[in-house]
Amino acid sequence: MKKLFIFTMLVLAMASCKDGVDPRVVAVLNQKVDSLNRVGVQKDNEINDMLEMFNMVEDGFRAINEAQGRVTVERSGEGAGSEARIRENMAFIQETMAQNKELIEKLRLRLRESSIATEQLRKTLDNLTQQMEEKEQELTALRGELERKDIHIAELGEQVAELNSDVAQLKDDNAQKDAVISSQDKDLHTAWYAFGTKRELRDQGVLQRGEVLQGEFNRDYFTKIDTRVDKEIRLLSRDAKLLTNHPVGSYTLERDANKQYVLRITNPDQFWGASKYLVIQVK
Repeated sequence: MKKLFIFTMLVLAMASCKDGVDPRVVAVLNQKVDSLNRVGVQKDNEINDMLEMFNMVEDGFRAINEAQGRVTVERSGEGAGSEARIRENMAFIQETMAQNKELIEKLRLRLRESSIATEQLRKTLDNLTQQMEEKEQELTALRGELERKDIHIAELGEQVAELNSDVAQLKDDNAQKDAVISSQDKDLHTAWYAFGTKRELRDQGVLQRGEVLQGEFNRDYFTKIDTRVDKEIRLLSRDAKLLTNHPVGSYTLERDANKQYVLRITNPDQFWGASKYLVIQVK
């Protein structure tokens, strides 16, 4: 902000002079001011994205704590109904823990690569990591206690798969319905992207006769993302062009400190509304 203020004052001062003003100098200063403004907006967007991810992790921990409380209440009960509810709550806890781990790892990578990472953000991430470690210890102890009472909790993948397969038979079970809704919601926010040179895109069948995604193509070439979380894609190139159609105004293409392009999705709903596939040609 200090640099922006200095440049702005210089431009205003020179523009107010009647004699000796070189228009080329004014133009250069205006360009620098615009550049600083763009950098400022980019940094604000990056900070907002990271804060949103921090909030999602915190919300995840709150949901886990609530589910732990339900398990504490249920394990004092008896019968098959109580055990079923314990399994459902434990499945929810394990799935939410996995999502939190993924978000924390993404935050760690963002902070490592970001030029605006502050000591406060790093401390916040360290605190979340510590919470994750402490929560894993709590859950390990809880699983051990449940197993001693012959209440065996399946691993995350097996439990979630079992819940999804039994949903038709357990329509009256609220926890089961929540699991299905959560899974469907995640699918709605899933998208895929790929970027490569023109030759690479052709080799993968993504680009054929100048048309994109108009035939059989290698789907494994694409990276799967969560549109609610992944709003920035680093293209590692100084030349980039979107080949798929996405509304103007729903994204920006900006250069990082290395002059390489970064795609920032500013309006995910609009951006992914037309297509869940994104293809970018780079050089």
